[in-house]
Amino acid sequence: MKERFDTVLVIDFGGQYCHLIARRVRQHRVYSEIVPCDTTKEEMLSLQNKMTIKGSILSGGPSSVYEKAAPSLDPEILGLGIPVLGLCYGHQLIAHIFSGEVRRGDKKEYGLTQVIIDKPEGVLEGLDPVEEVWMSHGDTVYSLPNDFEMLAHSENSPIAAFRHKQKPIYGLQWHPEVAHTEHGGIMLRNFLFRVCDCEADWNPASLTDKAVNEIRESVGDKKAIIALSGGIDSSTVTILASKAIGEHLTAVFVDHGFMREGEPEFVEKTFKNLGVNIVVVDARNRFFDRMRNVLDPEMKRKIIGEEFIRVFEEVAEKTKSEYLLQGTIYPDRIESGARKHSEKIKSHHNVAGLPTEIRFKDIIEPLRDLYKDEVREVARSLGLSREILYRQPFPGPGLAVRVIGEVTPEKVDLLKKADKIVEEEIEKDPILRERLWQYFAVLTDTRSTGVKGDAGAYGYVIAIRAVESREAMTANFAKIPYSILERVSTRITNELPQITRVVYDISHKPPATIEWE
Repeated sequence: MKERFDTVLVIDFGGQYCHLIARRVRQHRVYSEIVPCDTTKEEMLSLQNKMTIKGSILSGGPSSVYEKAAPSLDPEILGLGIPVLGLCYGHQLIAHIFSGEVRRGDKKEYGLTQVIIDKPEGVLEGLDPVEEVWMSHGDTVYSLPNDFEMLAHSENSPIAAFRHKQKPIYGLQWHPEVAHTEHGGIMLRNFLFRVCDCEADWNPASLTDKAVNEIRESVGDKKAIIALSGGIDSSTVTILASKAIGEHLTAVFVDHGFMREGEPEFVEKTFKNLGVNIVVVDARNRFFDRMRNVLDPEMKRKIIGEEFIRVFEEVAEKTKSEYLLQGTIYPDRIESGARKHSEKIKSHHNVAGLPTEIRFKDIIEPLRDLYKDEVREVARSLGLSREILYRQPFPGPGLAVRVIGEVTPEKVDLLKKADKIVEEEIEKDPILRERLWQYFAVLTDTRSTGVKGDAGAYGYVIAIRAVESREAMTANFAKIPYSILERVSTRITNELPQITRVVYDISHKPPATIEWE
């Protein structure tokens, strides 16, 4: 296995898309790593001893370059001769460092925006005269020093893209890493291969041996438990850990009562057949007790995160295990605000939802730097079945964050049945099923008047959510045929008398998240 891959560093200014940039770079089979924005020139040179740095990308961020505590960059990094691409905040920061004019824009640009490509060169080579890109900014670059030139503009951004005339330094006000920027892949490919001269020689599956060694070295001759949900992430960690420590591993599946229909039985059978030592804990009563009168989604996640840990601690005490393994991946970490300068979107029960006091020597997260589709590549290399490989992502708190408002056994039972109908009808079309990232039902806390038979009815509203995505950092609502939606709606309202209305969610991510809570 190659030890030193061509690498592009993503310099993190706290933007929610920072890790998505790194993911997009990896999709081009170029290795990427995230480094903090306070990385110095000396630290950058030191990294050159460990990896072949061919370029760096400055991420976006929620700050303004003029704020007193705004994150900045060691200006000497821009003089190393390493190609640099600034995106959004990174674009503004480069202009600011070189004494260009950056100030609050006359109008904010958010969402799809048309830009005029004035000079289709360098990063913009091969683009159309007018491109649709994803903007998300309040500050704007209004002027540049003489050694820079403008490459593109929009109605509200006079300098939407620029480059240095002599050095390989570029800035884009928009986000090429977001799927909504139609030709964002071309822009990144231009930077990676035309500007940085990278080789496409990296594969996520090459991290398998590294992950196995990390687990083996961390646990040593002690014992560990793996928090197994049956999803692709925890399933992959279970197989990696089984390779690493064998019989010293216990897989713990916690049935908190918020699982999809048939989920506990499927997980237990699957992993027993794989030869994994699995313990199924029936914790439904204790979790439902903790959910009484809880309405706030953040509180739900924190309570569930704490209760999970307490169950794991109890099992660990019985099995004399000192370590906990989890299937935490990049999106979990970034949305929980796990980085300096980042904004928290929501807590994940296995990241920011964890209690501060934990009776484990360490929590090991071998997949913490991977995205979902990268995890699938690792899982495929491990020989996991297609049924596990392409299971729908499912939140750790389960249906508790798909029941809006208080979570009760009756509401969860109702949602399970509605969700099963959604799955059954969509999965009748294998092409549609393959295309979708997730599809599920949400029990809202809204009630609506309806008519059933000749009598009036007053019941719950079910929302259907179906999205297309590659890594869950961005997603588009799926344009499901009306005939399928009609069958789903008819079955739910006919088979579940408590439901009087079914609605379809047509929100993208952003601005919405995939889950409702």
